[in-house]
Amino acid sequence: MFIRSERLFLRPSWPEDWSDLFAAIADEGVVRNLAVAPWPYGIKDAMDFVRREQDRLLPHFLITLPAASAQLIGCISLSRKSDEVELGYWIARDHWQRGYASEAARAVLRLADALGHQRILAHHFADNPASGRVLEKAGFCPTGERSLRFSKGRGQAAVSIGYVREVASRSDQDGESLMRAA
Repeated sequence: MFIRSERLFLRPSWPEDWSDLFAAIADEGVVRNLAVAPWPYGIKDAMDFVRREQDRLLPHFLITLPAASAQLIGCISLSRKSDEVELGYWIARDHWQRGYASEAARAVLRLADALGHQRILAHHFADNPASGRVLEKAGFCPTGERSLRFSKGRGQAAVSIGYVREVASRSDQDGESLMRAA
């Protein structure tokens, strides 16, 4: 599965991507904001990640710039947490504050809608408010939930802030369309 947005190309990972992935994520400032990536992030971690199987309903993508170099600048995925679907992402430090995370999130959320996901959760660590802005730009709303969440990158739990994005059912959307047309 591939997604093209205005400035980005989201694609599956291939085994030969491990070195580009490692170069982009091997930064403690990036990894400390993630729940599942360890620090230090090693070559074996990158190799294991690019070999992960794709799940048709819960895909993961490398975020690349579609120029001739197709530079890898991050990752984004849907995953299962208990009975809920969760969005996770990261962007390499050299590409922060350019809107890439929000753009990639909006693209993956359009796919999530097409796959039939009605509710998507997301979290960010409280000391990373930029990630909260990314989620809000992508259509998420704060849930008011603050909880401790373990971060492999930090090696400990940290306060996490919850967000949710819900899709109105088709009948709700049709009803709203009829009301606007009246």
